[in-house]
Amino acid sequence: MSMIKIVDDAIWISHIEGDPALQARLSALAPGDFVDLEIDGIVGRWQRMKHGRDGRPTLGIKPVAEMREVWARMRKKPRKLVSLREVRTADAYLRSLGGRMEEWESAEDEAAFRDL
Repeated sequence: MSMIKIVDDAIWISHIEGDPALQARLSALAPGDFVDLEIDGIVGRWQRMKHGRDGRPTLGIKPVAEMREVWARMRKKPRKLVSLREVRTADAYLRSLGGRMEEWESAEDEAAFRDL
């Protein structure tokens, strides 16, 4: 399992300790891509940061949605070392299927089920 110290608004990928494979997966994300992580037992959504103005990659991830508030509360105890691991939620799994369920993407199905 990986560990990270809570010291900033974002997680800098190079500061992740313990799992080079996780660092590699996070580094391979395109700017703007999302990842679900469990931090200190709490699962939340994170986003790979965009490139800098000069075009250089920003090797960090930032919390989004509800995880922003959770991370802000965690930051009140700076320098705390917490566990970190990648998780796969049902939503992420279904998004990864993408176009594999084409039979569910017909105009007839959209008309019949759009209000559900």
